[in-house]
Amino acid sequence: MTDAPLLTPVLGSLHALQVPIPYPMKTVTVLVDVPAHGPVTMIDTALDTPEARAAIEDGLTALGLHWVDIERVIITHHHPDHYGLAGVVEERSGAAVHMLDVEIGRGERYWHLWEEWLPGHLKHMRDHGLPRDSLAEMGADNRRGRDRVHPASRVQPLREGQDVTLAGSAWEVLWLPGHADGHLGLWNEHDSMLIAGDAILPRISPNVGLYAYTRPDPLGDYLQTLGKLEALNPRRAVVGHHGPVMEGVQARARELRAHHHERLDFVKAEADQAPRSAYDLSLAMFPRDLNTSGRRFALAETLAHAEHLRLLGQLYRTWDEAREVWIYHA
Repeated sequence: MTDAPLLTPVLGSLHALQVPIPYPMKTVTVLVDVPAHGPVTMIDTALDTPEARAAIEDGLTALGLHWVDIERVIITHHHPDHYGLAGVVEERSGAAVHMLDVEIGRGERYWHLWEEWLPGHLKHMRDHGLPRDSLAEMGADNRRGRDRVHPASRVQPLREGQDVTLAGSAWEVLWLPGHADGHLGLWNEHDSMLIAGDAILPRISPNVGLYAYTRPDPLGDYLQTLGKLEALNPRRAVVGHHGPVMEGVQARARELRAHHHERLDFVKAEADQAPRSAYDLSLAMFPRDLNTSGRRFALAETLAHAEHLRLLGQLYRTWDEAREVWIYHA
């Protein structure tokens, strides 16, 4: 067994477990609630890797539990490092798996229709300037991510405004879109605590990307989410990475808004200077060397900014027949 104290008490019977993931963030937060009365609940499940399974087993053992004891799973969003083991937990325990209703129809469905959706996903990247010789590598990178997701066979919807009980208290279900279309948060007003997933993070900016299957303006969604978090002003938030707990959510929300406004100004100035594709704009916005996965995130994030500007009428988009790409211009 590994040294357990990656397990942190959060509130009453609620504990946070830091689970290793092979990404730059190093770990993802998995919450386990072991109440005296009520279902044993896991919030997020990490990636389906042997290291993650072992870390979760160690954490459960430290709490006097096994996989079979989990009765309910709540997923903040469908990304692999949060949803990857949901199907394994479901199979081993019979636990009911819950997601926000908005996330089930698109994000969760993506994992079941992955093979059919991949060509459209790659075409979307290609249409926005990804070089043809990068398509195969991008497809292989996508497949590595898919191989680490074991989706649940049945997912039950949670709806914004609904209450769920955790650690003996009522938590309100929030819709916090941007990083994912159907990103779920849980808000405990009594203790001024938010289970935030990746809606806000202390050391990095959550990736806000426009993909083939996402809502049309994820950045617009995210700016609204930041306003919601600023208004809530939780005393503490449990976060998906670089946590498990952070304070100063309101100030961080303001920082992130300023960060995105700077990026919008940058993209606008670059496209004003010379018409170009979102991929070319991404090379200007993220000039450092990035691996395949990093470059995909950079393109999707740049595209989210360019499309937000287009929807505001501050940029325009024209199809370049010769290059077969969309070009953004003033």
